Amino acid sequence: MIRSRHDTSDAARRPAPLAVVLAFACVYVMWGLTYLAIRVAVQTLPPLTMAGVRFVVAGGLMYAWLWARGTPPPTRTHWRSAALVGGLMLLGGNGGVVWAETLVHSGIAALLVATVPLWLVLLNAVRPGGVRPNGAEIGGLLLGFAGVWALVRPAAASAEQAVHPVGAGLLLFASLSWAVGSLYSRHAPLPKSALLGTAMEMLAGGGLLLVGGGVSGEWARLEWTRFSIPSLAALAYLIVFGSLIAFTAYIWLLRVCTPAQVGTYAYVNPGVAVFCGWAVLDEPLSSATFAALVLIMLAVVLITKYGRRAPAQAARVPGIRRADAMPSSRADVRHEPADG
Repeated sequence: MIRSRHDTSDAARRPAPLAVVLAFACVYVMWGLTYLAIRVAVQTLPPLTMAGVRFVVAGGLMYAWLWARGTPPPTRTHWRSAALVGGLMLLGGNGGVVWAETLVHSGIAALLVATVPLWLVLLNAVRPGGVRPNGAEIGGLLLGFAGVWALVRPAAASAEQAVHPVGAGLLLFASLSWAVGSLYSRHAPLPKSALLGTAMEMLAGGGLLLVGGGVSGEWARLEWTRFSIPSLAALAYLIVFGSLIAFTAYIWLLRVCTPAQVGTYAYVNPGVAVFCGWAVLDEPLSSATFAALVLIMLAVVLITKYGRRAPAQAARVPGIRRADAMPSSRADVRHEPADG
């Protein structure tokens, strides 16, 4: 059969299967490991200051790289939007996660952050001109909040394995803040370049996290000699792998795969986080944790796979406005999950 020139061009643009597999591995594993890295980092580093340094450094490096490549500079309006999104998703979202991980295990944090899709469904229903949830989304809400209840109810575990109520509350607040920022970012005036928008949000959100660390007294209590090598290594991991490499892989995957395929990271990251917390930090894997993992993941599948899609709208993963498969984040941007 004779191949046309157009067919040859399409074949040339088709990504190598190995490259796709490696990119998915980066998103699945690197973002899943961010919760473990945060838990190690906050053992000796002040949480809000640590997160602020992470995002200011990562955002600064990304912004400088884009500037060197000749990316058009953002406007003042873009910066205002980036500051608001960064405040909601990084100060409120990631800041709540890192603070909570001084009180709860990394696997628990990942599970409660996985409730972001639930909050998105609720917020999208109550906003002006919102969309009423369909049957799959209602089922997802019921399963997801049942999973949260299984995890945090007083009788869920022994005294040694019980989830700290303040930590659980912080994580639910962080997930809600991330969801609000995600919804706002869909319509906010931001640069066309997702990478530039992400860099700006990391710079703005990271700056707010540093201010939050100062206001909360972290700067006054800094003792450099107490910073451990594992904590500093975990911070380096969050900057390089969590906020730069994994996010770049995520952006690339959005260009070569369908949003639904890329959005599968939402099903994988919590499981990776729970397993790594158990394997590396010896975090308990109770029956309540396992039940919550199953229920919350089923809820995420129902909502992200069978929920309604608003035309021309994209769910956000740190820094992304084009992925309609998953709600989380621009950041970790991960996420990056709201860690993340």
